Formats: sequence, C-alpha cells, structure tokens
Amino acid sequence: MKQFIADWQETDTKTKQAFTELLDHLNSLDDITLEFNARPKVSYSLRPRHANQKDRSLFAMVDVIDDDPEERWLSVCFYGEMITDPDESGDLIPEGLLGEDGYCFDLYEYDAGEVAYLKDRLTQAHKNAAG
Repeated sequence: MKQFIADWQETDTKTKQAFTELLDHLNSLDDITLEFNARPKVSYSLRPRHANQKDRSLFAMVDVIDDDPEERWLSVCFYGEMITDPDESGDLIPEGLLGEDGYCFDLYEYDAGEVAYLKDRLTQAHKNAAG
C-alpha cells in the first residue's frame, strides 16, 4: 500500500488527498487491522476489520477505482445496518458489499465536508463492528 500511495500522482481532483485522509483516520481507530487488495486497472481496496468482529471480514471498504489512472475516484462502502446516512448522500446497493446490502459513497473530487462525513461513517461502522 505504501508503494501504491508513493507512486500515485495527485491530480486536480485531489482524490489521493481524500484517500490518505481516510487512511489516516482509520489508522487512528483502535483495534483494527487493514487489508489492502490491489487489482491494477480495476481498483485498490482498503478493507478495515475490527478485532472483535465475528461474522464479517471487514466493516467498510475504501476503494480507489482505477479504470482510468489519470482520473481515479473513491467508492467508500459500508454494510447497510452498520451506519446511518442522515444526509442521504449514499447509494443503497442491494447485495453490493460482499453479497450483502450496503451503502456506497462515491467521491470524484476532494471535498472537505464529504471527507469529514465519510470519517464519521467510518467511526460509526467501527463502533458497530465492535459490538
């Protein structure tokens, strides 16, 4: 993952900045491990797991969509019952997260408010994964 980030050339959309801020936020949470799944020209997937999770292998997915490396974008997904979406900015994806219903939030360019909203959802999913 470190090499992927080092090689990623930032563009005007600043999605690299958004990704690294979300990564830093995840690293600030207790009792998690991070799995990184690289599929060049498809996606780079960051998958956090809480140490107390029993039934699932992750509580969120932070994907860098790599179909066009010049214009990478983020898709951040959660299990439907693990978060709330008070701003209704996520898309409900039936069976979209490892075969279960989930919410995905697509970020095509850096927006501080949207990144903060996603950090709140990550914190909420992390807390719910612990229970």
